[in-house]
Amino acid sequence: MSFSPVAPSISAPTPRRSRWDSIGNAVAWPLAMLLMAHRFFVLAINGAVTDDFTTVYSALRRFVEGIPVYNEVYHFVDPHYLYNPGATLLLAPLGYITHFTLARWMFIAVNLLAIVLAFGLLTRLSGWALRSMVWPIAIALAMLTETVQNTLIFSNINGILLLMLAIFLWCVVHKKSWLGGLVIGLAILIKPMFLPLLFLPLVKKQWGSLILGILTPVIFNAVAWFLVPGASDYVTRTMPYLGETRDFANSSLPGLAIYFGMPTWMEITWFLIFGAMVGLAVLALLRFRNTEPYFWAATTTGVLLTGVFFLSSLGQMYYSMMIFPMIFTLLGSRSVFHNWVAWVAAYFFLSPDTFTSQRLPDVARWMEFFSATIGWGLLIVVTFVSALIWFVGDIRAKGTPSSPITTDPQHDHLERTA
Repeated sequence: MSFSPVAPSISAPTPRRSRWDSIGNAVAWPLAMLLMAHRFFVLAINGAVTDDFTTVYSALRRFVEGIPVYNEVYHFVDPHYLYNPGATLLLAPLGYITHFTLARWMFIAVNLLAIVLAFGLLTRLSGWALRSMVWPIAIALAMLTETVQNTLIFSNINGILLLMLAIFLWCVVHKKSWLGGLVIGLAILIKPMFLPLLFLPLVKKQWGSLILGILTPVIFNAVAWFLVPGASDYVTRTMPYLGETRDFANSSLPGLAIYFGMPTWMEITWFLIFGAMVGLAVLALLRFRNTEPYFWAATTTGVLLTGVFFLSSLGQMYYSMMIFPMIFTLLGSRSVFHNWVAWVAAYFFLSPDTFTSQRLPDVARWMEFFSATIGWGLLIVVTFVSALIWFVGDIRAKGTPSSPITTDPQHDHLERTA
């Protein structure tokens, strides 16, 4: 009788806990709950001059009532409805709630819940148990940031998008291709800035995710073209406006260039330099896609989206919420956020600090507009340098530049446990 060899079973690693979890949870959960209550019942309910929700809700009500959706005057500086017809169709159920205040409060609550759930999923993706103190500490710290506060105060959809991003990363790591494609496709439908993230399933050969990621926004827009009143106005009126770089409340590099009157050659030079750093960082990180999947997926996502915020025609500080998955890599063995420079960057794109100064009023105003620009640019630099150092260091550790990259997770596991 012969026996064929059986490969040793490899169980999923047990979620990590800490000896300080009981104390940490006792401190962090009350703080997290109180901060969430304050952000919702005080800051968000009170609102602010900037109001993203009314613009969206009014457009959705026009859709429900059969009135042309894209009927705004774009030379006014008020928030404008910029979602494409497919996204309008997706968000249409919100327009059927006829009570404005109820709709707004529900929308804020759903976004707050989405942020909490996203942080729970990111906690697990980073290898920690939900019963550890990581989840509540992360929630409490997030409530102190500009991006979370203004997402709730302005009543926009960023919280839901963060949850969709976290689900997509979970799908990439766990090879749930079709679900990941649907989720990232819906995110792209709402905010096309997520389109570069299709690079992740492309290099992982998760074809279902790539196909659905492309087809979902295409199908929604095709159907919406016949259902959304005045859908063609999106092409003739809204898209030209989207192609412009506005000179107010714009933290992107093009926004900074137009604000300060930067020469075109200088703007193009900086654009190419930072674009090259983003591209080279992404390529240098590729070697970790199989050996350290969450680190690779979150860090690549972070640098790609930061590049979008920094280099596109419009970048706003509260977009920085999408960098949270990258920050969660801090809890692993390798992370850009093990470097203090990354935390200097995080201060500039996450801090709600104001810079009002009677002595230096111009500098204070510049910082209000462009602190996020500084932070995003610095994060791109530190990610590029870190990725390059890891790339060179790992090649040297292998002994030869031509040594192959280990792509067998079982081999990697056995090697680590040997």
